Amino acid sequence: MQGSIFESDLPQTPANYTALSPLSFLARAAHVYPEHVAIIHGDRRYTWAECYARCRRLASALVKCGVLPGDTVAVMAPNIPAIYEAHFGVPMAGAVLNTLNVRLDAATIGFILRHGEAKVLLTDREFFPTVSDALATLDERPLVIDIDDELAQGGELFGELEYEAFLATGDEQFAWVLPDDEWRAISLNYTSGTTGDPKGVVYHHRGAYLNALSNVVGWNMGHHPVYLWTLPMFHCNGWCFPWTLAAVAGTSVCARRVDAASIFQAIEQHSVTHFCGAPIVLNFIINATPEERREFSHTVEVMTAAAPPPAAVLAAMEANGFHMTHVYGLTETYGPAVMCAWKPQWDSLSADERARMKSRQGVPYHVLQDLQVMDPDTMQPVAADGETLGEVMFRGNIVMKGYLKNVATTRNSLEGGWFHSGDLGVMHADGYLQLKDRSKDVIISGGENISSIEVEDVLYRHPAVLEAAVVARSDQKWGETPCAFVTLKHDQQVNEQQIIDFCRDNLAHFKAPKTVVFGDLPKTSTGKVQKFKLREQAEKLPQP
Repeated sequence: MQGSIFESDLPQTPANYTALSPLSFLARAAHVYPEHVAIIHGDRRYTWAECYARCRRLASALVKCGVLPGDTVAVMAPNIPAIYEAHFGVPMAGAVLNTLNVRLDAATIGFILRHGEAKVLLTDREFFPTVSDALATLDERPLVIDIDDELAQGGELFGELEYEAFLATGDEQFAWVLPDDEWRAISLNYTSGTTGDPKGVVYHHRGAYLNALSNVVGWNMGHHPVYLWTLPMFHCNGWCFPWTLAAVAGTSVCARRVDAASIFQAIEQHSVTHFCGAPIVLNFIINATPEERREFSHTVEVMTAAAPPPAAVLAAMEANGFHMTHVYGLTETYGPAVMCAWKPQWDSLSADERARMKSRQGVPYHVLQDLQVMDPDTMQPVAADGETLGEVMFRGNIVMKGYLKNVATTRNSLEGGWFHSGDLGVMHADGYLQLKDRSKDVIISGGENISSIEVEDVLYRHPAVLEAAVVARSDQKWGETPCAFVTLKHDQQVNEQQIIDFCRDNLAHFKAPKTVVFGDLPKTSTGKVQKFKLREQAEKLPQP
């Protein structure tokens, strides 16, 4: 059989093909908008021309100190210019960026540095105690570059060179090149590791490029947005938004610390147009005091994910002048890969109904090939009836390369040509996904499945509840019953029976919590509630 007539004499050449890489966005932003402000941090301002020059200096300095293609460069820093620059400068050197969760303990940081084989570590001085203890656990210490940020509180400098001095060793005309293969690794992100050592998730240039652009299209961002960094850049590379902002020549407003006062101040001072955040950030805003609030006349676009946001929280944000976009994804999918794409016919719904529709996870991102809710045993899609539970599975260019040095887990996670998320959900008749739980979080009471998310959604409607999480608690009669952990709003008082009665008034009675525990909820640094800790606590409670 002869080959296709379209392949025989139509070669792939440098004229008609280049590997996809988000590094190209930075070069374009600096060329087209050299004087536009790229980064704001305290009193500092960098234009796109200056940002490009600094990133090239970083790449050059890394190469001069011996960093080779494929080496790992780790960064321990909050949302400051250095970590933004590392998203370009490190891969420009051919290296792989490993952003570290600044809230992890020394033992875990040490494990990540060792497992990822970091050759260089850029570290903010404020994290000296953790980083120094972590380095003490290593047999081979990476080159340590201190970041002496002017807004850091305390800490010490203990590295071989300070960041600005390190940049000065580099060449701002460094002749970086795009990768010859877009499948090459661009970054390494570690999962939270709540049930053992964290897993190293590897991203490639192609996926980063595509998801960065998908953020633009899905969020309808336009050129020159002013983006407030409430989402940590260490988390899934800030959902690919460092690269997105270069694509649209936006302005990054750095936020070293995130609270209600700083968010409102940034909106007022810099006319912030966009920010991302977990539900905990939304709670900061909703429950801000009059002293923390600032007046603003424009609508601020907010993208939220992490734990599925309760409809009541989304409705409250809309009432406060924020337009909400709900997305869903995992570390293994470059952050957001699913979004609740809004339809005009929903505009006429009541505020509560709009919030309920918006709380669904939604449909695939533009660059995600496919999304299904499937029976993991048969690998067939479940009925799209909004009732039949299955496992959420992903397929496409924004699924990770795999887990570093973990062939077996990679193979299992990608078995059957789909990424198995471990999340349970339903597919509605209109093709919109709605999460119901993590597979390990479903409560089975008397043979009936109870979604902890459904119970939490009701709890958030109670006027006294600030935060809520529900887990299974062993029960001699029912096998398991729902146990609710509740944080109350300031100056609010309510007892256990009142919470239970409220749930019984708004749920099937068997779904209502049998136990309520009041107090703060343990969370990861990205705002996800650590339910494994709550399950442990629930099992220690005395039986009624």
